[in-house]
Amino acid sequence: MRFALSVFLLALPLAAWAQAPLTEAEAIRLGLARASLADLELARIQAAEADVLAAGQLPNPALSYTRDRINATPGSLEQSLTLSQSFDLSGRRGLRREAAARRVDMASSENAAHRVAMAGEIRRAFHDLLYRQELIRATESWTQHFNRVEAMVNRLVKAGEASGYDRRRLTRERREIETRLAGEKAEIDRQRARLAALAGTGSDPVVTGVLPPPALPPIDAVLARLEQRPDLAALIHRANASELEGRAAKRGGIPEVTAGIGSKWVDNGFTKDSGIALSLSVPLPVFDRQQAGRQRAAAEARQARAEYDLARARAEGELRGLHRQAEGLRAAALDYRAYAVAATPDLLRIAEAAYQGGESSLLELLDAYRGALAVETTALELEKRARDARIELDLLTGSVEP
Repeated sequence: MRFALSVFLLALPLAAWAQAPLTEAEAIRLGLARASLADLELARIQAAEADVLAAGQLPNPALSYTRDRINATPGSLEQSLTLSQSFDLSGRRGLRREAAARRVDMASSENAAHRVAMAGEIRRAFHDLLYRQELIRATESWTQHFNRVEAMVNRLVKAGEASGYDRRRLTRERREIETRLAGEKAEIDRQRARLAALAGTGSDPVVTGVLPPPALPPIDAVLARLEQRPDLAALIHRANASELEGRAAKRGGIPEVTAGIGSKWVDNGFTKDSGIALSLSVPLPVFDRQQAGRQRAAAEARQARAEYDLARARAEGELRGLHRQAEGLRAAALDYRAYAVAATPDLLRIAEAAYQGGESSLLELLDAYRGALAVETTALELEKRARDARIELDLLTGSVEP
């Protein structure tokens, strides 16, 4: 019994930790630390590094054997064994190896771009869940106020100061809000499962955080972050690799030299002689001087540079627009909560006092409560839109952290 109690007490902190609310930063950290993502990124890098290894390797030497017999009287037999090796005198191999190294950098930048996209998806899922939690909280808070109104109406009905219709109208209103709340809770289950899959938490998380985004940095500081975007960096690496491959192709007029050395034996039937055999072969670049390779490399480099210019110009325009949108939505959300939401408690007290004093009907009181819930819902929607705009702004700058 004492041992079981000790185990239970030791398990309490672990259980509390497992149920701890998930923050946005922790969700991103968990999602990007998954082993499958690390394996995917490592495989891309290793595949690109294999191309570097292949581009820098020397061609294998060739071992050749020849045997010639001349049908004469007496017969003559000639044999030779030669080891030959090709040599690159143009420097093409070094340029191609450097071009392959640039493609390793491109693969690394593509991995970083993939991480940014994944972080953005996790952040969107996180704040979708946080928004749904806040919406349910607001609805449940409304039901608590509704319980107070229901108790007040029941007292008035018993005292003969309110009609039975008011009680039935309250019952219908309760069912409507309970149905709405059930729908919201069904939706939040889906949002939890989605975030759990993206972050790899293994269980449906409960998130904690602030829905409205923090203040934006100045537009000049945001534009300066464009240089850090990994997808733009990948285009630059691709252009550099193509240019190096084009430089290698331009040296297609310089042929590789193949040199060989070996032994030769001659047997003419009377005497046997042997000696050293030397060979040298040079292909003549008459027709193929890598014209197609030069053209393709130049076209690919030009394409990558053009894609970079277009992507950067588009990103700069989108950043300016998103910055203004995010700034405007954040200001609107703050103002709305400061004025419209802050006035709600006073308005509800006035509506309840008017109903108790017989100055207004139950429908007017319910309308005041519906308005209070609508105001809170509108505030949450504005804050969610401001947060979505901020996430898109961060993604355009290549930022992973919130």
